[in-house]
Amino acid sequence: MLLGKAVRLERIFNRNTHRAIIVPMDHGVTVGPIAGLIDMRDAVNQVAEGGANAVLMHKGLPRCSHRGRGRDVGLIIHLSASTSLSPYPNAKTLVATVEDAIKLGADGVSLHINLGDETERDMLGHLGEITSRAAEWGMPVLAMVYARGPKVENEYDPEVVAHCARVGTEIGADVVKVPYTGDIESFSRVTEACCIPVVIAGGPKMDNDRDLLQMAHDSIQAGGSGLSIGRNIFQHRQPARIVQALHGIVHLDWEVDQGLELLKD
Repeated sequence: MLLGKAVRLERIFNRNTHRAIIVPMDHGVTVGPIAGLIDMRDAVNQVAEGGANAVLMHKGLPRCSHRGRGRDVGLIIHLSASTSLSPYPNAKTLVATVEDAIKLGADGVSLHINLGDETERDMLGHLGEITSRAAEWGMPVLAMVYARGPKVENEYDPEVVAHCARVGTEIGADVVKVPYTGDIESFSRVTEACCIPVVIAGGPKMDNDRDLLQMAHDSIQAGGSGLSIGRNIFQHRQPARIVQALHGIVHLDWEVDQGLELLKD
């Protein structure tokens, strides 16, 4: 591995645990300026102070969110996009380059791929192009790989999720993000089939803190390398506090009840 890539990965993953809490904030392109992502400097400050390892956003947002003070946090630039207004919302297209991310001082780049969509071949081609280009610069690539299309009956099926993770691995990503399959045994089959870190998506907004912490805890027990959770963090009533609780579970091997204790008002 190039030294540059190793250094950048250490800004995303905790050096001691080799795990990460990544907070995606790329939702504005997809669905507009939603709650929690209006004041971007405040949003980043909250999760950084809570102990997040990195934030993830489109190339136009660092100018709105760079704080110039406070706790440091890694930066991942998202390179692909689509909107909920499109008749083809699962068809992601490239909207930025590896070089754009380098100019912004980013520590990594990410892409979203929907396997099973009619435009799957284009998204896979983009992933192949970006991983090759990123390798020349020593830039880590996070692949968000989901199964969403006419032939997909259940995107959380362990075999389907394992397929998603393996695609990211085989096409050259350094980290892959997939949905959690619901239990330790099945998610273990996903992580065992990958030689790169696997982080879980947060899914829809949860109302129950215990469910979120339990999912995080169990994914780590199954061999996961951390979290890439957006709405369940930046739309939480206490974003900094929920990150602190997740930090305890991901990096300090806390039990769920320890995290819940921290969240008591």
